[in-house]
Amino acid sequence: MIRDAARESMQRDDLKRLQGERLVGLVGRIYENVPLYRQRLDEAGIHPADVKGLDDLARLPFTYKRDLRDTYPFGMFAAPLEDIVRIHASSGTTGKPTTVGYTAADIEVWAEMMARAMAGAGVSRGDIVQNAYGYGLFTGGLGAHYGGERLGASVIPISGGNTQKQLMLMQDYGSTVLCATPSFALYIWDVAQSMGIDMAELPLRVGIFGAEPWSDAMRREIEQKLSIKAIDIYGLSEIMGPGVSCECVEAQDGLHVNEDHFLAEIIDPDTGAPLPDGERGELVFTTLTKQGIPLLRYRTSDITRLNVEPCVCGRTFARMDRVSGRSDDMLIIRGVNVFPSQIESVLLMSPEVAPHYQLIVEREGAMDVLGVEVELTPEVFGTADDHALKALGAAIKRNIKDIVGVTATVDLKQPNTIERSEGKAKRVIDKRPK
Repeated sequence: MIRDAARESMQRDDLKRLQGERLVGLVGRIYENVPLYRQRLDEAGIHPADVKGLDDLARLPFTYKRDLRDTYPFGMFAAPLEDIVRIHASSGTTGKPTTVGYTAADIEVWAEMMARAMAGAGVSRGDIVQNAYGYGLFTGGLGAHYGGERLGASVIPISGGNTQKQLMLMQDYGSTVLCATPSFALYIWDVAQSMGIDMAELPLRVGIFGAEPWSDAMRREIEQKLSIKAIDIYGLSEIMGPGVSCECVEAQDGLHVNEDHFLAEIIDPDTGAPLPDGERGELVFTTLTKQGIPLLRYRTSDITRLNVEPCVCGRTFARMDRVSGRSDDMLIIRGVNVFPSQIESVLLMSPEVAPHYQLIVEREGAMDVLGVEVELTPEVFGTADDHALKALGAAIKRNIKDIVGVTATVDLKQPNTIERSEGKAKRVIDKRPK
């Protein structure tokens, strides 16, 4: 197993000095090479020479996702196109995608960060990594691929989908690590059940899951069904791709941010004011070493908090909580902020339901209403009578109200009736007029 102890266990004072030095270099680089940043810094009355270190961070302007769309395709690049060796793009739901470019040095850093993350997850040279993240413009597939190879593991580039083939290769190749979205991992288990395959008999021992929000309850479900350790990984195309942060296998208690390359802040999503360590808010990243498309104070819209206490594994990099949702896809139901992952945690408190659900948002008159559709387990569906099901639905509705603070209708569905996903699960159906 590769461990970059010299960096991952740095004293925080040494880390802050390194971050400050790299921040100074970054500001000079983007001022000279990115017109949008030159304009923003000039408007703020800040010259690169004014930036001396981390104490100046809060004075610097934010970057927004719309900035990448407004300068599409290459307006945010700080390196000339002849130095860009890879181009990726996000899968935006509307408008132009956000385009990101990598120099050869950026690809090297990405491979190192993914190898560092996978090593922390317990992966080593002798492992066989089944990479079920999608390849292509999405960063997940190639990010995990290069990280696994850098680590010295054997990588199976199967990509997403082809669920029966996924299971065949797990059996035939003896895959020990699965990289996938958590919802696809559960779908693999569903298909294994229909094929009569006992996942506990496979060599699979670690899953590295990301690309969509998921809860600790869903983690327990995956670990129990697939008989593995389920590790949370985080990344986003704009910052690098997967490997910005990842849990360690020793603690599974927060995702270690690779802070020597990515400077993390938590801000109030409404005011933009920095929040103290330990406060929950919007995650903001500055890319300290990226050459292709360096970003200053990029607002991710992801809601989390940072813990700077050293981990039991020995790493001193800050740990971010599992992302609880996004400020820009957060549902507001009658004044209550609701994230799908909150509903998921409540649903999985009830062993009678499966981890397959959708939230249906509609408008009745002037009021928004929330409906929750969730599948029953096959055992409960086959044995429970109407009275028991009515009581279960009422209990789930009461739990959602008590824990999340919103009133919802609950529709208990028979098994295998909610559409499955081989990629990111579609959790919210918003039927409100636009």
